[in-house]
Amino acid sequence: MIRRIALITSALLWLLSPSFVTAEAAIAVMASDVDVSFPNRAVFTVQAESYVEIVDVRLLYRVDRMNYADVVSEGWADFAPADRIEASWVWDMTNAGLPPGAEVTYWWMIEDDDGNRVETTPKVMHFDDSRFTWNNLTSTAPEGGGMTIFWYSGGDSFAQALRGTCEEGLARLTQDIGAYPERPIKIYIYASSSDLRGAMVSSQEWTGGVAFMDFGIIAINIPPSELEWGRKALVHELTHLVVRQATFGPYGQLPLWLDEGLATYNEGELDPILRASLDEALSEGTLISVRSLCSPFSAYTDKARLSYAQSYSLVEYLLDDYGQSKMLDLLTLLKQGRTYDESLTEVYGFDIGGLDASWRATLTSPIVPNQWAGPHPALIAVLAALATGLGLWGALVLKKRAKRRSCGSSAMRDKP
Repeated sequence: MIRRIALITSALLWLLSPSFVTAEAAIAVMASDVDVSFPNRAVFTVQAESYVEIVDVRLLYRVDRMNYADVVSEGWADFAPADRIEASWVWDMTNAGLPPGAEVTYWWMIEDDDGNRVETTPKVMHFDDSRFTWNNLTSTAPEGGGMTIFWYSGGDSFAQALRGTCEEGLARLTQDIGAYPERPIKIYIYASSSDLRGAMVSSQEWTGGVAFMDFGIIAINIPPSELEWGRKALVHELTHLVVRQATFGPYGQLPLWLDEGLATYNEGELDPILRASLDEALSEGTLISVRSLCSPFSAYTDKARLSYAQSYSLVEYLLDDYGQSKMLDLLTLLKQGRTYDESLTEVYGFDIGGLDASWRATLTSPIVPNQWAGPHPALIAVLAALATGLGLWGALVLKKRAKRRSCGSSAMRDKP
């Protein structure tokens, strides 16, 4: 009996010798974690051990964003080779950060000196803005993934109003151009511009909202007291995001007038300030060519306003005169990498120059009142003739009255 137990023990020790231990048994991972310091960095850590020295530790990660291919990135960990290690890799985001709400799937690859290798089970890092306690409200966007609004200032009615505005904007977008969200959308509502700027590594003082197109994320400053402004601004950014999803591809991009025109048009009626800018340029003959509007808009306020106003008017013209199906055809051709001129010609029968000419032909110059410059000469002549006639008539009446008065006086004198 004792001899049998010894034989079994020897067999087990032989099976568990290093040359027969699998990689999973050879390398043991005790802990894996990530510490997020939003928005500047994320520190990934892992603890592992093996029966021999661990010589290679790497973090593999995939960012949840639209890509032309499945992209897995790699970070080489900082550690000292040993049979028991603590390794870390720091993702410094001071040059290129992630937006709030971004998700990263990550896992570790660990190898020891005997060539044993193990990959840990993937985990998800949520790159959340932990400065605030967020509420959330979810809506099911038509035809695609869900839409979630995150906010921390204002009541439920505030978020519900924004959700309703977004749903209306998405419905118009589907009706006008046939585009709809193809992946989940996250919207982060910040209560002040300073809070919003704090969510980004670098931003401008005037930043009011950012659409992170490839992530399906919008971060925007909408104080509860500015709900009406926020409705339009949010629909504008939401339209950019959905159009980006609908036209995403490695070959082409939209002309800026089309991208901004669709976003401005989906807001609703053109802002009176932009309308006035368009009317003024039309009356003065200073409209910007459509070809120029394919490129980035001017940094000068007046020209930027006119660029947005013209973009709205161009999209309005194409949708009103040619309909939704042709707009969707145009977006499809541009997604495939066709040039602007080729796409317009195939869908509408004219290139950019033809679009410019046909669009301008539909515009009507606004009636602009001139300063008072005196009555028209024809009016003066009519008034003069009328005055002369009235003068002659008046003289005749006075003459008759005088004669009657003269006859009356004589009769009275003759009366006894």
